[in-house]
Amino acid sequence: MSRIETDSLGEVNVPEEAYWGAQTQRSLINFAIGNEKMPLPVLHALVLIKKAAARVNDRNGDLPADIARLIEQAADEVLAGEHDDQFPLAVWQTGSGTQSNMNANEVLAGRANELAGKGRGGKSPVHPNDHVNRSQSSNDCFPTAMHIAVAKAVHEQLLPAISELTGGLAELSARHMKLVKTGRTHMMDATPITFGQEVSAFIAQLDYAERGIYAALPAVYELAQGGTAVGTGLNAPHGFAEAIAAELAALSGLPFVTAPNKFAALSGHEPLTNLSGALKTLAVMLMKLANDFRLLGSGPRAGLAEIKLPANEPGSSIMPGKVNPTQCEALSMLACQVMGNDVTIGFAASQGHLQLNVYKPVIIHNLLQSIQLLADGCSNFQKHCVTGLEVDAAKMAEHLERGLMLVTALNPHIGYDKSAEIAKKAYAEGLTLREAALELGYLTDEEFDQWVRPENMLGTGKH
Repeated sequence: MSRIETDSLGEVNVPEEAYWGAQTQRSLINFAIGNEKMPLPVLHALVLIKKAAARVNDRNGDLPADIARLIEQAADEVLAGEHDDQFPLAVWQTGSGTQSNMNANEVLAGRANELAGKGRGGKSPVHPNDHVNRSQSSNDCFPTAMHIAVAKAVHEQLLPAISELTGGLAELSARHMKLVKTGRTHMMDATPITFGQEVSAFIAQLDYAERGIYAALPAVYELAQGGTAVGTGLNAPHGFAEAIAAELAALSGLPFVTAPNKFAALSGHEPLTNLSGALKTLAVMLMKLANDFRLLGSGPRAGLAEIKLPANEPGSSIMPGKVNPTQCEALSMLACQVMGNDVTIGFAASQGHLQLNVYKPVIIHNLLQSIQLLADGCSNFQKHCVTGLEVDAAKMAEHLERGLMLVTALNPHIGYDKSAEIAKKAYAEGLTLREAALELGYLTDEEFDQWVRPENMLGTGKH
């Protein structure tokens, strides 16, 4: 069953069960591209804007109180997740997000009219443009929705997940701060380090990435709403921009403010580009973490085997008992995706032609995906890798004992050249450092014991 809805192009058949109208239906037909749907957080953000606008317009006397109440009631239902199936449009649509904005307008009007007893859909008593979209344009609604959706996702998903992973790594680092092992540079044996020190680097890197995300947020809190079509605020009453920003801040619990320059807010997306860069930094750090754990856990017989990664699966489909570093692989793959998303976002954000950027949907699609992947990745890696990680102290001690770079401790006593000679002789002849040093006659057994003490080679980090 279907009903007839109309727009400026004429009549359109719309499914009877749909709350949306003609413009949404046309988009479904004309942009049947891919499987990527406009993210629900963006649609919910658009609906939050409509709720806030209805309140402001009601207070201003620009919207009848009964119409405002109907819009707000319909909006509350959507925000509660009751009508998620009413937002079917693809990411690959009009670059301003106009069709998704109209999708929100039509769904709210369609449900409001049903609440008013007039049947589902239609334009009376609540009109999708005249009432739901009053004092607004797609050109300021959609970028505002982008910022709201991103800010909520960062606060509700990403930052808690980063804290979760940081806490797990901090516990691991503290537990093994005195466990001395071989350090490695250029993938080659280097001077000693403790496992706790090694892990502490990841904590510091996470902190750096987290601070970058926090630093990017103030610009994300600045909203385009009130700029309407080109940034001038045409058809929005005086003070609307400030009033709706305050309303959105109150409704969301986030410190949203009106953007100081609406022309930039519509045509440029530097705040989101900056945030994407911070997300890329986090992805870079997670790639390092995943790869280092994968290397340290390599083996178990022919690799480093200094840590034992949890077995999340039975292992190889052909090699019985083989445990693969699957959590490390998953984390590094999502990091690759985030880095790719950042490239897409950067290119899309650069396409701000004159008064409007028309690559908005692809920007928000990629940005929200990056946030979700990083949040899920941090939380999952903590739960299924860091928590169950075991340290092989015996293997670390074995590597340390066999290592050649302990010879560095001899530099202050016998000089670089003699120390290098000892190391090269030990390597060439399969000797220990002690054996090579004694054969060369450069020091005594007692001096070797006194000078080559790994626990005294940890620098200031041991304090």
